[in-house]
Amino acid sequence: MIESLNSPHVARVKALIGSRGVKERRNTGQFVAEGMQFAREALLSHSGPQIETLYLTVNGRNKLDEIADVSPLNVIDVSDEVMKEISETITPQGILAICTIPKIEFSSINLNGSRKFIYLSEVQDPGNAGTILRSADAFGMDAVITSPGSVDMYSPKVVRSTAGSLWHIPVFESVAIEDLLSLGIKAFSLGATGSKALSSFVSTSDTVAVFGNEARGLATAQEVAQIEVVSIPMPGNAESLNLSAAASIVMYHLSNMPR
Repeated sequence: MIESLNSPHVARVKALIGSRGVKERRNTGQFVAEGMQFAREALLSHSGPQIETLYLTVNGRNKLDEIADVSPLNVIDVSDEVMKEISETITPQGILAICTIPKIEFSSINLNGSRKFIYLSEVQDPGNAGTILRSADAFGMDAVITSPGSVDMYSPKVVRSTAGSLWHIPVFESVAIEDLLSLGIKAFSLGATGSKALSSFVSTSDTVAVFGNEARGLATAQEVAQIEVVSIPMPGNAESLNLSAAASIVMYHLSNMPR
């Protein structure tokens, strides 16, 4: 059992979640996930990121023994003090892992005329990004794609916000919108000046919903003619919706869209 706060394992985890974590994650192809919810999805899923090293306290091991056999994994027992040192939560659950970031290219996706994607253009808020990915999983989207300059989808806050959905749906980072549209995918975005309501939007081909930066919106929609703009009518008094709320409405429509 690791009890020393000076252990190389502590330094390794903290490098992945620290202020320079983005660079470290990109260089190593690894990220950190913690908690029972992630562990359940990671251990029971046959796809998504793989656990490379699993750190457990006595209590954490007892919890996992109830749902899965962890003996095939590289498991390292740590003290409660070490877990507190490497955890980003106030009350650690005693379960933390270093996982590998999947190496998949968007070109590997089979476009069949009915695929539905979510594209995040320079979205910065980790909570929004993680919640959108979770909704994309719930509504049966085929992938979440991000532009260059978007939030790191494997940062601790994003991973935590996905509530385990990161193990259910592919994520493709730093994909230029032009590359996506060159594949013939029908794109649309939300805007107050939309030519029609979201409820009237129908697509008979592979489709991508494009969402822009929380503060600046989507400049891309003005630059790329292929992106259709639609609106969500709001009869109430609120002037706008939170990005993740608007995205969930769009995904509900896509999942129930007549073809």
